Amino acid sequence: KASAVLTSATISVAGDFSYVQERIGLSEIEELHLDSPFDYERQALLYIPNDIPEPNQQHPYQRMVEDTIIELAKASGGRMLALFTANNALRQTYKAIQEPLEDAGIAVLGQGIDGSRRSLLERFKEFPRTVLLGTNSFWEGVDVVGDALSVLVIAKLPFSVPTDPIYAARSEQFGRDAFDKYAVPQSILRFKQGFGRLIRSREDRGIVVVLDRRLLTKKYGQQFLASLPSTRVRTGPLRQLPLLAARFLV
Repeated sequence: KASAVLTSATISVAGDFSYVQERIGLSEIEELHLDSPFDYERQALLYIPNDIPEPNQQHPYQRMVEDTIIELAKASGGRMLALFTANNALRQTYKAIQEPLEDAGIAVLGQGIDGSRRSLLERFKEFPRTVLLGTNSFWEGVDVVGDALSVLVIAKLPFSVPTDPIYAARSEQFGRDAFDKYAVPQSILRFKQGFGRLIRSREDRGIVVVLDRRLLTKKYGQQFLASLPSTRVRTGPLRQLPLLAARFLV
């Protein structure tokens, strides 16, 4: 081929194409970074709670995730997609939130529990008072336009499991820099894919909640935020979130 054009909404890290360029093995490229066609400053709000335990505090963190999804779903009337990085966390959350939300007239659907990916999305679009829990494939390719999806919850930053054989083998190429040069950029691209599930048209409006305060406490957190479109970012305690979401979605 004399030339090839690579395009993607999730191909750069903080405006830099070098990670993908190096992974593919391209030596000379022409780059063009374009802004999103959507007005994220008006259409979206990103909320990062500053009082949630970090994910390594497994029990209190998981309990807080469950409680937050319950209260947030009640405030928004469902219309929520929650993305997880592990099936066991999804199933644990599903078990904890199903009864209290169904008592409030809100259905709960879980990937790998309630049917195929396609059937889950069809039911989610048809019945707005629904919370859909997804992992893996739901981080990309999900296209729900309109009010059916108004709240996106990202439970945890999507870092690969260090013991995964492919991840471990590729990390060896970077030596001591493996986390900064491989794990962080890889996770940022996945994070951008998940973030992009919310705003799918110029009329969409919604709130993104990231239940991982490493965005605030770790030095790499700023790289994640710098890789997103220009969006209003709020931080604060979890107790403020349900009321804030209800007001924003009016």
